[in-house]
Amino acid sequence: MNKKDLGLLVLILVVGLFVYLRNPLFLSANNLANTANLIGLFGLFSIAQGFVIITGGIELSVGSMIALLGVLFVDMVGRMGIPWPIAAAIVMALGLAMGLAHGLLITKLRMQPFVVTLCGLLIYRGVARGYTADATAGFPFGSTYPGLDFFVARPFGIPTSVFVLLVVAVIAWIVLHRSVFGRYLYAVGKNEEAAKFSGIRTDLVVIAAYVICAALTAVAAIFFAMYTRSVQPSGHANFYELYAIAAAVLGGFSLRGGEGSIVGVILGTILLQILQNLVNLLGIPSSLNFAVMGTVILVGVLVDQQWGRFREHRRIREAARLAFKPAAE
Repeated sequence: MNKKDLGLLVLILVVGLFVYLRNPLFLSANNLANTANLIGLFGLFSIAQGFVIITGGIELSVGSMIALLGVLFVDMVGRMGIPWPIAAAIVMALGLAMGLAHGLLITKLRMQPFVVTLCGLLIYRGVARGYTADATAGFPFGSTYPGLDFFVARPFGIPTSVFVLLVVAVIAWIVLHRSVFGRYLYAVGKNEEAAKFSGIRTDLVVIAAYVICAALTAVAAIFFAMYTRSVQPSGHANFYELYAIAAAVLGGFSLRGGEGSIVGVILGTILLQILQNLVNLLGIPSSLNFAVMGTVILVGVLVDQQWGRFREHRRIREAARLAFKPAAE
């Protein structure tokens, strides 16, 4: 844990204490389980977003991707009768294809990540709505699917999504902080040209980041589909990309690229869900949720920029001090 992560952890504890003092139901078993489940669900695609942001890119189509893949999963299992493992494999394959397409457009055709993923946001949402004719896709009433209970189970009172998030987080931490590929991601985010001249195949690194992001988003799409049991394509997962970006920024990921930690993005996700819980438990109108998210992103980016400037000034001062020290002696 770095200083940013410790500071975020303290903030989480302070906000959690505040919510509990205002409404003791915050620590009730049911509320904690529901909040933990949402942390698991949102944490999956927030980590996914982190892999892209660290390269200096951004993925704006996360919410629409979850909606489209969720619609397809529910329809394949509920209406077509396709066994859920096969449906899940198809959804994963489609997610990987989306990530690969984004990566190729950005690296080979030199399109801006913002433009590519914004178009993805519109295309995937539109396809989802067109596929269902704007109707809700859901499982038939009273239907049961052996094995699918895994996605909504709560072994030992802990939602399955939390266990999956922990496994993904450990793997992502190893990849990002203990592997050569992770060092390449940081290098590309810091200075892509310098990374390229040092022998790193930057295009492959960027493509891999978008593929990883899409794969984790596909997993999240299946969990969300099972969590809601139905998918309304016009509203399902709306603005979820903002939650992911906010969690990553709060967790120390710089929108300039080259910075961030897996522990930080998980802590950022926890803080956002506690804030959401605060809105619900204190009776604040849910319409203010987006105002809360916007404020969080604004403050997070502002703090990140000011912190970056402070470190840069401190580095310059230290370099100047070392440069003049021999002359003074």
